[in-house]
Amino acid sequence: MTKKDDFDLQDFLPYLLNQAAEESSLAFQNIYKDRYGMLRTEWRVLFHLGIYGRMTAKEIGERSKMHKTKISRAVARLEERRFLTRERDEADRRLEYLELTGAGRAAYQELRSVAIDYDATLARAFAPEEVAVLRKLLHHLAKL
Repeated sequence: MTKKDDFDLQDFLPYLLNQAAEESSLAFQNIYKDRYGMLRTEWRVLFHLGIYGRMTAKEIGERSKMHKTKISRAVARLEERRFLTRERDEADRRLEYLELTGAGRAAYQELRSVAIDYDATLARAFAPEEVAVLRKLLHHLAKL
């Protein structure tokens, strides 16, 4: 008779965090996908530019922890849709500055409003003190 493995995948913290992230992001994903045909990396690039303004892809990668290849694809798709522009740095031709266009800012503003409402909806599942602790713990984990 073989010994049953007592490792509980459903209670393994990285797995549980991933499951919670996937489940909690589905409704928001449907919105940005249905309205703008965006992928997750695209809305994340859009939001970084909407929040921080003009940035390089490298800066977005450092802030978002996304791989440069995924950022590059997202930037190309957002540029095709005229949501952002690229401008080469004259002093260092390797650098390219990204900035939202009017259409990109409008998309960001709409999705920002949806994100705020969705965040509030998720938070209502908990007491305010629990939300504060949850955010604090997730910020801590994100910095490990």
